[in-house]
Amino acid sequence: MGVTKTEKFTAQQNQLALFAKVLGHPARIAILQHIIKIDSCICGDLVEETGLAQATISQHLRELKNINLIQGSIEGTRVCYCINTTTWNKMGSLIKGFINQNIKDKNCC
Repeated sequence: MGVTKTEKFTAQQNQLALFAKVLGHPARIAILQHIIKIDSCICGDLVEETGLAQATISQHLRELKNINLIQGSIEGTRVCYCINTTTWNKMGSLIKGFINQNIKDKNCC
């Protein structure tokens, strides 16, 4: 497999692609939806909520944290996570800008 040449693309294109990649797994979507639904930090019920193994949940949380979609704080022996609203809003803006591009309705095919 070839090396991705990210330097050939704009920072915005690279950032949008990173968000899309991380959102490309249904478990991560479920995790984000659950955190948003409970409207507070989540500490330990993701295993029960998703039915996935703790190791799998940890891997998905790490991916979400790597791009700063979630942030964590240590409380005793647990790490509690919540949505990083700054990154969430940036992601929303990038996705909306991409989706809302003006496409002319023409019969090209």
